[in-house]
Amino acid sequence: MTTFRISEAAALLGVSADTVRRWVDSGRLSAQRDEHGHRRVAGVDLAAFARAQVGAEDGTGRSSARNRMRGIVTEVVRDAVMAQVEIAAGPFRVVSLMSRQAADELGLEPGVVAVAVIKSTNVVVEIPDHVRPASH
Repeated sequence: MTTFRISEAAALLGVSADTVRRWVDSGRLSAQRDEHGHRRVAGVDLAAFARAQVGAEDGTGRSSARNRMRGIVTEVVRDAVMAQVEIAAGPFRVVSLMSRQAADELGLEPGVVAVAVIKSTNVVVEIPDHVRPASH
């Protein structure tokens, strides 16, 4: 079974290790102690917790798009016709190209909270070596 250290779980959820510890202490997220006394979260438990957190924030109505990343607009570059909008969603950078008119109508400026809604038929999933969880 794949397990994660508290710091690994925090990085995956985009929160601090202290937040994950509070969730474990309050019973919102389960964790067990390993042979060294360190708390570890089972991968299946972490996945269920993450799924519940994401599902609770939707509230957007009906859409076929399933990938939503809430974040803060960090940069907007406009020309006469187009706009490039960058959003920081946790540790992730999302860049969108749209019409200038759409960016203006949405009031997109640095500091505005926005949700990047992503629909794609081609998504590559990778597991980088430096983030592979320990298995027990």
